[in-house]
Amino acid sequence: MKILITGSSGFIGFHTSIKLLNKGFKVFGYDSMNNYYDVSLKKSRLKILKKYKNFSFQKGNIENEKLLNKSVLKFRPKIIIHFAAQAGVRYSIQNPDIYLKTNILGTFNIIKIANRINLKHLIIGSSSSVYGANKKFPFREIDKADHQVSFYAATKKSTESLAHSYSSLWKLPITMLRFFTVYGPWGRPDMAMYIFADKIIKGKKIPVFNHGKMRRDFTYVDDIINGVVSSIKNNYECEVFNLGNSHSEDLMDMIGYIEKELGQKAEVDFLGIQPGDVEKTAANIDRAKTKLDYFPKTSIKEGVPKFISWYKSYHRLS
Repeated sequence: MKILITGSSGFIGFHTSIKLLNKGFKVFGYDSMNNYYDVSLKKSRLKILKKYKNFSFQKGNIENEKLLNKSVLKFRPKIIIHFAAQAGVRYSIQNPDIYLKTNILGTFNIIKIANRINLKHLIIGSSSSVYGANKKFPFREIDKADHQVSFYAATKKSTESLAHSYSSLWKLPITMLRFFTVYGPWGRPDMAMYIFADKIIKGKKIPVFNHGKMRRDFTYVDDIINGVVSSIKNNYECEVFNLGNSHSEDLMDMIGYIEKELGQKAEVDFLGIQPGDVEKTAANIDRAKTKLDYFPKTSIKEGVPKFISWYKSYHRLS
């Protein structure tokens, strides 16, 4: 089967591509390779993907409808997994325009071409940030999500609405996956775990917001990918699923696991909460368990050492 993956050189897109390539799928990667974070990391991921004979690639923006349509029509995928997006809560406060163009217009382009070719299934990566200011925990897919607290979250919720309408009007099968704080090898340098490890190793202070009173549903990337692959097998008409670990962890405990693995104490700079941040995330994954057979297996105690091991290897540290 042919599968097109947007954002194939990104963190989750890369791992998804590897998983599907190893299963024998033909994968077409589409990625802008932008410089939101270190492009060399994206190039390293892409270099690995290009070793597979059943992988092909096109560099391009999803906002470029002409190039996107040409690429899709040439490859003729049965499934599109759409992960390309401008990520980052804080960056969206400084540069909202790019989020509007990439996350909303770009995703609209994906949905339109998917409908045009009568795609078997469209899978879209969403985010736990859509729950915004919700105070009811753990978050459930049926909960209202009307009060996003960052522009990034608002664009993600907007794309979910676009997908719902297209699925309803044109009977296009769409699955939307709300990811909860994904971490692991080949992770993004703008994420907390990567930032903390990098600064601790270099003997720099780590910025800890809301004075450390933060909780996150940290989810190991292999568990996320299992949920994505299961979404391919279960071709629902229009569904939204939480993919999390279902265990909300204290941020300071996560830092402690990093310190233990590195054998170094962190010098902490406690700061106030940042605009766009929420104090706590927690996923109810009952729907994913029932409909996707999704059962995350990796605890943060197991996952942090795997991330640190990769970090040391990638940066050639002893």
